[in-house]
Amino acid sequence: MGHHAHRRRLTWVLWRWIESRDFVGYVRLAVVWTVIAVAGDFLFIVKALHPPDGYYKLDVYLYYVLTFLMPLIAGWLQTRAPERPAH
Repeated sequence: MGHHAHRRRLTWVLWRWIESRDFVGYVRLAVVWTVIAVAGDFLFIVKALHPPDGYYKLDVYLYYVLTFLMPLIAGWLQTRAPERPAH
């Protein structure tokens, strides 16, 4: 799965299923998701697979930045949006 497909799925999950009453919840989510992404990459890609050309390049750092920013953007949009009706 490419980064684009992952990002689209993550965006849908963020907008549809993650809710917090305040922005701090989204900040916590951003930190936790980023820590999971960095730790998982390190353990399962860097340590386990030992990529010959290395792993940490610009696209990986961009992925980490987006992983951190997406919950913040979703939180900003949801906390400023009018209440959604209950389903």
